Amino acid sequence: MSGMYLVMILGLMIVAPIVSVVIDYSAGGGAGDVLLLVGNWFVFWAVGVRLFTAGLSQSFRPEFTAGNILGAKAADRSVLQIVQELGFANLGFGLIGILSLPFAGWTVPAAVAGGLFLGLAGIRHIAKSGKNTKEWIATLTDLLVFVVLAVFVIYVWTTGAGTAVG
Repeated sequence: MSGMYLVMILGLMIVAPIVSVVIDYSAGGGAGDVLLLVGNWFVFWAVGVRLFTAGLSQSFRPEFTAGNILGAKAADRSVLQIVQELGFANLGFGLIGILSLPFAGWTVPAAVAGGLFLGLAGIRHIAKSGKNTKEWIATLTDLLVFVVLAVFVIYVWTTGAGTAVG
């Protein structure tokens, strides 16, 4: 399961956004603002699809996150309830990220909400000792996406660039 988890996380949070940027940029003949494309596609894949799929897993299989990611030894009912509620929040973040693709005006708010969530989660994971491989992967990818989205949001806010990318 660890290999599949790694493929899914790296695929959704790094590979798919980069491939989408390259395809989108190439389809436009090199026209367009690369930072807007990066923001658009990282929001869609890393916030949208990634958090939505995490939300599904946490909502329906809270014991996976509790045991395999967080290292909870005995998944008591209160831990499972908290993980499920985290899943519900991830479903909401993820849906907004997915819908940012057809509704370009949602891209920056989704980047702020999802990026802040991932950044704070990554920082919280850093402070935890005894992380397993899956938690290290989650920590590093959360922080990477946070940085990418922070640069995107700062760029949009300081330049007034639009988020309608096509």
